[in-house]
Amino acid sequence: MVAAGLVLLFLGGEGLVRGSVAIATRLGISKLVVGMVIVGFGTSAPELVVSLQAALAGSPDIALGNVIGSNIANILLILGIAALLTPLANEDGGIKREALVMLLAAAALVAALWYGELNRLIGFALLAGLAVHLTLAFLKERRSRADIAEGAAHEHEADEVSDVPLKLPIAIIATLAGLGLLVVGAELMVEGSTAIARDFGVSEAVIGLTIVAVGTSLPELATAIVAAIRRHADVVLANIVGSNIFNVLAILGITATIAPIGVSERFLLIDGPIMLAVTLLAFVILLRARTVSRLIGGGFLASYCGYILFLASMG
Repeated sequence: MVAAGLVLLFLGGEGLVRGSVAIATRLGISKLVVGMVIVGFGTSAPELVVSLQAALAGSPDIALGNVIGSNIANILLILGIAALLTPLANEDGGIKREALVMLLAAAALVAALWYGELNRLIGFALLAGLAVHLTLAFLKERRSRADIAEGAAHEHEADEVSDVPLKLPIAIIATLAGLGLLVVGAELMVEGSTAIARDFGVSEAVIGLTIVAVGTSLPELATAIVAAIRRHADVVLANIVGSNIFNVLAILGITATIAPIGVSERFLLIDGPIMLAVTLLAFVILLRARTVSRLIGGGFLASYCGYILFLASMG
């Protein structure tokens, strides 16, 4: 069930992202909407479905572990692999601003864990933070677009359209099919991973932090690998940073609003602080380094392997 869930989550995430981006581009929707809302939320859709279903099924450790584990995996595993494939140029000031928001969101989550439960009030607060972030980003983008020459803007938009092979009807079908696969895949992942935890004595928190977290991060991984090979460093960095923001503010915000999530002590004392430390490290690197080098990527990947071994030793 876990293996089938992983496959369906990957296919569903790909269908949702490709279809929704194609729809947005064909209809002339803003590039910012495509990049931040559709792609950012699209690649985080598996985390949303899994966390929500896990919370409703009475498995809060999987719901919370999925998000915390995904944020750790996005930085250490996915960014590490992408940087190993090719050094990533870090020259976009927008990435630095988004990295700060990513750090603030992680800090807010760790602070919220001290309440012992991510209740509906905290869920509303996280969603409010997301709304403020998106509003400010839209305003910033509008001012930036006003400074771009009309001809250059049209030329860039034409290039964007040429990269989207899907026609509108096919894009709609791909988006709906992707959503359906995500729902089925998420249900298989939750049921299968819970059975593994019970049968082998492994805690649900560890399953959520590892198998489920990496499984729901497959869309980000696929996007990062392709973008790194094509040397689109900005796509890699924006995808990872944007997904981490959405995971905390949108995924946990929506999940906690619908089904409050109880917080185990290990998330408060171990995994939450680790996520915050990893996020802080990524922020410092993105703020100061002009390139995310292969050395940094190797260090990230080695750190993730160490984290997995640490989780295995704890059971």
